[in-house]
Amino acid sequence: MKINKLNSIIVLGLIAIISILVAQLLWTKEAFTLEQKKLSQKAHIALLEVAKKLYEGTNHELPAQNPVQKISNDYYIVNVDNEFEPDILEFYLQAEFKKMNITTDFEYAMYNCQSDEMIYGDYISLSKKKAECKKTVYFPKHKNLVYYFAVRFPNETTYLFTSMRFWFILSTALIFILLIYVYSIFKLLQQKKYSELQRDFINNMTHEFKTPLASILIASKYLAEQNPIKEDKKLHTYANIIINQSNKLNGHIEKILSIAKADHAPLELKKEKINIILLIEEVIENIKLKYPDAEIKIETSLTDFSLETDIFHCSNLVYNLLDNAVKYCSEKPEITIKITDENSILKIEFTDNGIGIASKNISFIFDKFYRVQNEKSNEVNGFGLGLYYVKEICSLQHWKIKAENNQEKGITITLSIPYKK
Repeated sequence: MKINKLNSIIVLGLIAIISILVAQLLWTKEAFTLEQKKLSQKAHIALLEVAKKLYEGTNHELPAQNPVQKISNDYYIVNVDNEFEPDILEFYLQAEFKKMNITTDFEYAMYNCQSDEMIYGDYISLSKKKAECKKTVYFPKHKNLVYYFAVRFPNETTYLFTSMRFWFILSTALIFILLIYVYSIFKLLQQKKYSELQRDFINNMTHEFKTPLASILIASKYLAEQNPIKEDKKLHTYANIIINQSNKLNGHIEKILSIAKADHAPLELKKEKINIILLIEEVIENIKLKYPDAEIKIETSLTDFSLETDIFHCSNLVYNLLDNAVKYCSEKPEITIKITDENSILKIEFTDNGIGIASKNISFIFDKFYRVQNEKSNEVNGFGLGLYYVKEICSLQHWKIKAENNQEKGITITLSIPYKK
């Protein structure tokens, strides 16, 4: 994926999440305003009913003008213009608030025209004891009113927030998701940076190796062709060892470069129809040149099976699997390749008698740079790229590959190749 494309996806994702978050916050603010209006309307209706009840049984009539005034969000005054008893007022307030489903705490006070001051009534709480309630000691007086009372909702904001807890939970969840997204993007970019540094290092390192290695190969081949070297059996053997090991090292370097290139840009497969059984037989002949003692056999009822694949990469895939099976064997290598056809899926099983792999590690063998210790030398072989390469080729062709330990010893690697009849 190009960096510009990745940046575009990151920016679009951030814009989308931030837009959703902003919209959610705006909706939450609007919902809070609506809840505030709803509480105000219910309080207004309840207080109006209280005023009506206080007029019942008297010779006075309710004023034509609305007796209920909202002074602030949590403070109301009600002009009764008639004498009333505090106990009756408290009873009516509780009854009407309950009827209107106003469940928050409230406190009230009444104006005493004789002393010209507000007399505190009581703090009514539905959840706390009176001793625990914080009472408001100040209720302001209002001009031009003689008989009136005031009601305050000290916990109105808390009450509104509680009634909107779903909105706040949703907003908090969105903020949490945004933080996770930002953290994930940060880790992704950090990982990409490390990956690019690793790839650049591998490319530089392998290219630096190739120049002196080419010189070693040219020089060693020239030495091996000289008569004094040919006549001295020991020197000729040493020269061939240098050539063989240089070729082996060159092969490792080419493999590393191929993997680094594949990480930067996907491998291109040139597919063509081939006889998979003949291809495996050719690879077996090549592997036996390197390991003459290896015993490799094919078990199949199929005589001819055509498959569309890339010859070069498919050959390398089979070669790597056989090469690994021989390398990780502490006795004479015995490898069985079983080929079967089941429900439009060609299965190729590579079963060896090697040292096997610990059950906890078998899932990692296809990871890049993962290597298994060789019991023969108590060391690890190769660069851990062979099976990673195999996995990449399988993924490109939508093949499935799995590894599992055998009951006695060794492992079995199975290729599942879907095909069209």
